[in-house]
Amino acid sequence: MRLVVARCAVDYSGRLGAHLDPARRLIMVKADGSVLVHADGGSYKPLNWMNAPCRLSESEPEAVEAEGGVSKVWRVAHRKTDDCLRIALFEVFEDIEVQLGDDSGSEPGLVKDGVEAHLQALLAERAELVGPGLRLIRREYATAIGPVDLLLRDPSGGTVAVEVKRRGEIDGVEQLTRYVELLKRDSTLAPVRGVLAAQAIKPQAQVLAQDRGLDCLILDYEAMRGEESPGLRLF
Repeated sequence: MRLVVARCAVDYSGRLGAHLDPARRLIMVKADGSVLVHADGGSYKPLNWMNAPCRLSESEPEAVEAEGGVSKVWRVAHRKTDDCLRIALFEVFEDIEVQLGDDSGSEPGLVKDGVEAHLQALLAERAELVGPGLRLIRREYATAIGPVDLLLRDPSGGTVAVEVKRRGEIDGVEQLTRYVELLKRDSTLAPVRGVLAAQAIKPQAQVLAQDRGLDCLILDYEAMRGEESPGLRLF
């Protein structure tokens, strides 16, 4: 990853136009080619960005820009669309490159926190809690947009995709919706239905899940570990 701290102005053109006046910002150039421009705030969200696949080229500024203090111009062009990110660099304070990941340069990936990981493992062992006759096909079933926590086989035909969360919120419903829509394209898996399983599910998430045709399952972690159980509810 390349990290550049610089005073820069940014212009985005494509599906929409956007402009950032000159200011000090952090520019991240990732190994996959994506470029993100960050301010010192706004949490994880960049001010502007270009997703891979894209191509970054560097050039000298035009005469008028040079007179205004621009030293270099970056042009980040998307390879499949007309979208373009143009970054005018006035002053560069830091420019470093760091290899992220493990010693081989590979990313080990996210390890879920203990409770959520245990919920997934316990539910994988007791697939019948999701529905009678269901059996596990695979945990962390790989897809092009990420792994589905649990993929179960329905004895009546088709499959069930289960997203396991400690707390079910709208983003979990959105995530499960994307998985289900993608899995439905595979004729060997269809029909596919989705279940959001969590220890608690917010009312807004329940409403959205129902609207999307998804089920919600309330999990009792202590009960699944073999302790006293007030029961599980699928609705």
